[in-house]
Amino acid sequence: MPSDAVPSSPAATDRTSGAPARGRRQRLDRILDLVIERGHVRVDELAGDLGTSPATVRRDLDSLAAQQLVIRSHGGASAHPDASALPMRYRSTRHADAKDAIARAAVDMLEPGTVVGMNGGTTTTALAHELVARDSIREATRPTTLVTNALNIAQELAVRRHLQLVVTGGIVRGGSFELVGGWAEQMLEQIRIDLLFLGVDGISARDGACTHDEAEALISARLADRAEKVVVLADSSKIGTSAFARIQATEGLDAVVTDAGAEPDAVAALRGAGVEVVVAKESSR
Repeated sequence: MPSDAVPSSPAATDRTSGAPARGRRQRLDRILDLVIERGHVRVDELAGDLGTSPATVRRDLDSLAAQQLVIRSHGGASAHPDASALPMRYRSTRHADAKDAIARAAVDMLEPGTVVGMNGGTTTTALAHELVARDSIREATRPTTLVTNALNIAQELAVRRHLQLVVTGGIVRGGSFELVGGWAEQMLEQIRIDLLFLGVDGISARDGACTHDEAEALISARLADRAEKVVVLADSSKIGTSAFARIQATEGLDAVVTDAGAEPDAVAALRGAGVEVVVAKESSR
């Protein structure tokens, strides 16, 4: 995707005020926010929200649809059903409370001072935020080592003195900020991981842990190969679903952390396959 294809982030006032969004990039960003928030938008509604003409809105929606960020329909547009087609900033807004709850439950599972692995994704990014905030990890007598192939997670944690950060190296996948390829594989052959937290696009008893991208699946599988224990982090929308590329078969997974919205039959099937399923509780705050 060209560097100017994905809309940039406007100032907060552009999203929350009724003032017209200024500049095409800011307007595209605002439109995409509204589509994700509402699920479906109409041209006339957007024209009123943005203070611009219906013709301009139609051109903007056509541009977003060409980038596969929205689904164009007669008179409007709908949110893309495949969250992986959206830039990470937008994917992270979906099921945000559930992902935060999953992250809190996941941190409870790790022992400070050990080696923790983490691939890319919005739920593992939420986990990275929780790692920064957790007193037990900050105050441990020895630093926790974090191995990741996700550049955004590495950036988040690089300056934290209580964490020893190891980044795999490799070629960057723009949509997910993950490093993939032979360099990453070679590095992973040299290390071991106590506990791997694995972000996925789908997980089921039949197909195991899966993702949409085969290159990302390969590196995530290598991380899993080097780990003593593999824990999948997946919000309820991913439980019982599958994706193009398998990361790990069900028998290679130790646990799944999800939220209370997970389909009961899919949860029961995972448990029947020998996978522990932890249901995280969302904060009441």
